[in-house]
Amino acid sequence: MFVAPDPGRTRLRNSLRAVVGVGLAVVAAELAGLSLTASITGGLAALLALFTVLDADVRAQRVTTALLPAAGFPVLALATTLHGMPQARDAGFLAVVFAGVYARRWGPRGHALGVFAFMMFFVTQFLHAVPAQLPELFAAVGLALLSAGAARFVLWPIERRTPPPAAPPGLPGTGLARPTTRQAFQATAACGFALAVGQALSEDRWYWAVGTAWWIFVNTASRGETLVRGFRRVLGTVIGIAAGLLIAVPLHGAPAPTAALVAVCVFGIFYTAAPSYSWMMFFVTVMAGLLYGLLGVLHPGLLLLRFQETAVGALGASLAVVLVLPVTTHAANDAWIQRALHCVRASTAASLDRLAGDPAADPAPHAAELELLLGRVRMALAPLVHPLSPLRARKARARQVLALLDDCAREVRGLVAVAADPQASHDARLAAACWRVEAAVEALTAPQGTAGPAAPRTEKPRPAAAEPALAHLHGLEEALAALAAPLRTDPRAPLATVGA
Repeated sequence: MFVAPDPGRTRLRNSLRAVVGVGLAVVAAELAGLSLTASITGGLAALLALFTVLDADVRAQRVTTALLPAAGFPVLALATTLHGMPQARDAGFLAVVFAGVYARRWGPRGHALGVFAFMMFFVTQFLHAVPAQLPELFAAVGLALLSAGAARFVLWPIERRTPPPAAPPGLPGTGLARPTTRQAFQATAACGFALAVGQALSEDRWYWAVGTAWWIFVNTASRGETLVRGFRRVLGTVIGIAAGLLIAVPLHGAPAPTAALVAVCVFGIFYTAAPSYSWMMFFVTVMAGLLYGLLGVLHPGLLLLRFQETAVGALGASLAVVLVLPVTTHAANDAWIQRALHCVRASTAASLDRLAGDPAADPAPHAAELELLLGRVRMALAPLVHPLSPLRARKARARQVLALLDDCAREVRGLVAVAADPQASHDARLAAACWRVEAAVEALTAPQGTAGPAAPRTEKPRPAAAEPALAHLHGLEEALAALAAPLRTDPRAPLATVGA
């Protein structure tokens, strides 16, 4: 997880920037004389602004960040107003859940606004905020968004030039068949179940079950993905609780060490979010324990309740994706794999243009997007490669696909590094090899039965070490040729029978 590829050290820089942004938000709230509750609200708002705003360029990120109060402030007002009315509060929470998931149909901006709105309702439950605290909560969130914006756009600007793979492609539909509409109903059903059972366990901490059910649906596209994500959330929570018993409980809320460890957790959340959901949840759980320590309510029994509520939320999400408008895993898998293959082709073409002397050609953004997409492919295939999966043939194919896509990514990284060298040369063999790569991708991504003839494959000697670009292109050819067996044959047939 900590050695996962990080092209351009983007994850590292984003993680460090998040620590700066959240730290500025908390300091601003403290300097303004706000309460501890407001300071924590501000810190969490800054974390959310930096974590959820994932538009493709800086201009769009600024607009989305500026719109966050429009989604968050009304929800804060609603949640605090309904604090003493449990039935109305529960109905309002579920309405926010539905609207927050449905908003994902408007892309990264809708996703960010929906998550922020949900979490503002969640935070008021976490901190037991009441209407009298609303003015300082508004002030804290406003200062937090200004601090997060300053960190993101002024102190440490890191432009994202490739859009994140946030919405599942290749799954069109209208009405209930539209992915965002279907997930809105699924998430609302899951959160309704979690709310009811969670309140039976605890009238004070039931919201953890709802939060678990909600977050399990973020960035999932199929039944299998959601089930595996629920398992990983529970696993990360269990490990985080164990760490909380050893770290957070003995601190007794001491401000200085708690603040330092919260900063470590913020870094860990951002750094591990892409490669490992379980590790991200580990850091979230430890941070929650530290915040409870600051509030003076942390004890071992509370951490045990945290696990129970998490399990309830995961169960609710599992039941919802199985019983409410279910969709199979295969369609989502195929869409993400095809998108990754198209990114391989784009990276190869941009590298060739760069080697040919085009200074405007930049393959690095395509390589960075490929890493994001491979993370999404791993998530999509996780149900098939899970140790408990009974589908042995599909498991073998999924593992082979992942291994070969990793090979493609490694060759792309090498090719991009060579292209960045101003001394690297270009010749006709590179153009021919690039054409063969593009033809191989076309053959793999064309609909079954419609692909034209691929480039003829002949045995070619591996290039010498002095020809690294050609070596990477031939490596790509071999990996793409090997992908034909697991991707273009009956997924139920053992690989041995198709010559893989």
